[in-house]
Amino acid sequence: MTALDDLLTLRDLLRFAVSRFNAAGLSFGHGTTNALDEAAFLLLEALKLPVDDVNPWLEARLTREERVGLLDLIDRRITTRKPAAYLVGRAYIHGLGFRVDERVIVPRSYIGEILMRGVLESDGLGLVPEPAAISRVLDLCTGSACLAIIAAGRFPNAEVDAVELSPAALEVARLNVADYDLEDRVHLFEGDLFAPVNGQRYDLVIANPPYVTAEEVAAFPPEYGSEPRMAHIAGTDGLDVTRRILAEARAHLNPGGALICEVGTGRAALEAAYDLPFTWLDTEESEGEVFWIDAADLPG
Repeated sequence: MTALDDLLTLRDLLRFAVSRFNAAGLSFGHGTTNALDEAAFLLLEALKLPVDDVNPWLEARLTREERVGLLDLIDRRITTRKPAAYLVGRAYIHGLGFRVDERVIVPRSYIGEILMRGVLESDGLGLVPEPAAISRVLDLCTGSACLAIIAAGRFPNAEVDAVELSPAALEVARLNVADYDLEDRVHLFEGDLFAPVNGQRYDLVIANPPYVTAEEVAAFPPEYGSEPRMAHIAGTDGLDVTRRILAEARAHLNPGGALICEVGTGRAALEAAYDLPFTWLDTEESEGEVFWIDAADLPG
């Protein structure tokens, strides 16, 4: 008897995957935080089933062809140490799916959750009292264009410009924008931060820039090392790109506009470097990793 003969249901494959993942000492953090959630996502997405809940499918018997494919995926997750999202070509932010591969970082920005939960709006913090009044949004370091697409959905009257330095990442972004039929509202630009939109002004600038220190990048586990290095590294303190955004953002914001930016664990360093009235936005899984600042309070 082989594993193929013994593992008949999705429950069997799930248990097997979790045991293998734990034994292999895999690292997580690309949409999941533990072996069980990683295995459930990998199996459900490969079977083209809804990824939000594995329980309805646990007793489903799998065909031999399905079992062969899933066992291969489990093995590749261990041998390649690539995040599950890369192996199945898809990642999710609060139920919205996006194409991903090694050309882009796996989408997991806390800004996505903040936008989709309405944290900024009148029933939340009131920072954006009228989402319909937002007419222009800029998404810096757009990667897969996930935040630009989420912003287009959250602000129904907005034109969204999305800037990315990597031509390869923009290829993936174009696919995602097309998947959501947003080519008329989400406009992709290749270039360095504000350079491609010089002279333009926006009601909201969204930024999820690289914010990992060089020392941390050097110590990455293989899963994080699979992602584009330029999407992570930002100098000795992780703030090199954020500094540039803060210096230039005011010139690209309309009166009453604002910047929302993710900095990871850089809050203490940022507050030590700047005497600015940052508003820190928490999520279900983060505290003090995303800030909001009004245009009037920015340097310049």
